[in-house]
Amino acid sequence: MAVTTKPQLMNNVEAVRAALHDALVRDDRVLIMGEDVGARGNVFLITKGFLDEFGPKRIIDTPLAEASIVGVAVGMAMEGLRPIAEIQFADFIYPAFNQIVGEAAKTRYRSNGDYTCPLVIRTPYGGGVRGALSHSVSIEALFYHVPGLKILAPSTPADIKGLLTAAIEDPDPVLFLEHKKTYRSVKGEVPDGYYTIPIGKADVKKIGSQLTVVSYGYNLHQALDAANRLQAEGLSVEVIDLRSIRPMDRTTILESLKKTRKLLIIHEDNKFGGIGAEISAMVVEEAFFDLDAPIRRLCGPDVPAMGYAHPLEEEFMISTDRMAQAMRELIAF
Repeated sequence: MAVTTKPQLMNNVEAVRAALHDALVRDDRVLIMGEDVGARGNVFLITKGFLDEFGPKRIIDTPLAEASIVGVAVGMAMEGLRPIAEIQFADFIYPAFNQIVGEAAKTRYRSNGDYTCPLVIRTPYGGGVRGALSHSVSIEALFYHVPGLKILAPSTPADIKGLLTAAIEDPDPVLFLEHKKTYRSVKGEVPDGYYTIPIGKADVKKIGSQLTVVSYGYNLHQALDAANRLQAEGLSVEVIDLRSIRPMDRTTILESLKKTRKLLIIHEDNKFGGIGAEISAMVVEEAFFDLDAPIRRLCGPDVPAMGYAHPLEEEFMISTDRMAQAMRELIAF
């Protein structure tokens, strides 16, 4: 990892843009394709100006056809290019499920290592922006079961730039999730110049001794706010940012549990069959006798979709108050 010493203040959108731009400049094999990524510059203006700078062969506006976007990108990747396929919103990814699961994730295995699929699929996910049924979904658990596919969900600008750069350089397909509520609301210092962050490594964002909290995405920032509240009450919470959903950093979680002996998992995605269920199972199998309390999961409700009405959206999203109360209850157990 090469990092220069001069940091820049960026929000999450700017960090995505910086990683994409730097990759396009650095490697002629890199290209971006998706709906409205060219002339419009993406619905969040992430790729604004890229078409003029890099031309239509590297910034490719596509039809509204997600299966084609990913399918064509898989072929490009197998032939030596480094495509970045954008799915405009995570809710639109379902038509490309077979291309991701049946083709991209199996390329290395089915070819006995003769081919790789260096493909990045970027997509904004998550609620809290009044996106309702078709612009609020969390998709990580739908793809978590698929060997051969890496899933990243960084939460901070520095992590986004470093992990997106690593994803673009990875020889295998990566699903890169960006929580859209954090796009412009989260800011932080980003190292200037080229650097990568290893895929598969979690990050301890706050050190504590009485409770381990594991989260990612927008919930990570809420969990930090809740942990800081409890610190003012004399309680100590360790907050781990998963960052890499698959592969998952078991070591960091288990090492934290040896110290705190209590675990709270927080994610916006539905509770049943979610990432928290896998983490819980792993901890019970590998560290059961390190626990002094039952594992608790604080997750989205098991309903088909997030409502548009503000009260329905608020009920689905996990408030910082609920997180703080769950932390207090576990510490007191």
